[in-house]
Amino acid sequence: MATSSSLQGYYSWPEGLSGVYYGPGSVSTALPKLLSSLGAQKALIVTTRSLVGKTELVKQVESILKDHDAFGATFHEIGEHSPIAGIRRAIKIFRESGCDVIVSIGGGSPIDASKAVLYFAQEEIGGPILPQIAIPTTLSAAEYTIGAGYTNDQGQKVAVSSKRLVPAGIILDAEFTLPTPERLWLSTGIRALDHAVENLYRPGVAFPVKVLCYSAITDLFKYLPAAKTDPQDVEVRQKLQLASWMSIWPMNLEKYGPLGLSHSLGHKLGAAYGIPHGITSCLTLAPVVAMKAQTESQENKETLAKVLPYLHIESTGSVDEDVLLVSKSIKDLVASLGLASDLASYKVPREDVGQIAERALGSKEDPVYGKVIGILESLYPTSDV
Repeated sequence: MATSSSLQGYYSWPEGLSGVYYGPGSVSTALPKLLSSLGAQKALIVTTRSLVGKTELVKQVESILKDHDAFGATFHEIGEHSPIAGIRRAIKIFRESGCDVIVSIGGGSPIDASKAVLYFAQEEIGGPILPQIAIPTTLSAAEYTIGAGYTNDQGQKVAVSSKRLVPAGIILDAEFTLPTPERLWLSTGIRALDHAVENLYRPGVAFPVKVLCYSAITDLFKYLPAAKTDPQDVEVRQKLQLASWMSIWPMNLEKYGPLGLSHSLGHKLGAAYGIPHGITSCLTLAPVVAMKAQTESQENKETLAKVLPYLHIESTGSVDEDVLLVSKSIKDLVASLGLASDLASYKVPREDVGQIAERALGSKEDPVYGKVIGILESLYPTSDV
């Protein structure tokens, strides 16, 4: 009798990650502890213009670093999708300031940009990859992966990866998320949902991690609407940060890459057309899950169908129909959060659909190429199709 593939596997914690601190107000206590445990002497803060100009968060971190004689400089020129030009300037400042650690504040762009800075700085000067302490202000969860996605000079999303790029320390402080704009906060929550769902059928994901993903899905469905109702509820925001963590629980994977088709499509749509990754997940996740009802293995379809009890939704009695019901539930959640959109709104030319599908899959010869074309065409207003 053959053993189910979900009952075989491997799990290990990423070698670079030493700890995750969480809780409202935890930045003030956790940051000094991490600096001490890492033996860090001088930090470069990497963040964005909006966080410097519109919030007090960066000043708070600067003050903590100065109190511990560990402040080097602040670099705030990281744009959406981490353009390489900003990364190059940050490397120069990191090197000239004599820093030995980066403290990133913000969403996926500054966190991934910080990984790229450390990667390329190590290439230039040799020695080990130096550490990052990540303080996320969104739910995009870039802080848990070994890869750094950034935009090259040709406007294409590319990546570098190393097991040493996982931030050495992560601080989940819900109070630091309060200034995050609602649309960004909620859409990156759908990005976290995208992680959790695609990890259910991603090869190599250990069974206990899939159980964490079910818990993440439960909490994202529950607390994203609650956050929209009361954006100042710190407890709800903290629970969402924990759900984001569970959605892509750190794993010591051999290879970095998109979790699945929804992520792959998001990578090709994001940088090329200026669509935030949270919004790409709002666009692609539900239709990709619907496609899985036709294309996935029976075991993976059953794994997806098991989402329904976590949402307190009764099974239809058919695995395929249950997967379609999961897809509909995702679509309804996106709509209820005011995040429904289409490709026309982001000026994605319909004639680009073929090349987007080809780039996401790697080849026109992929068996699901035609179905992916159909997904992309469905993301235009009916009058445009």
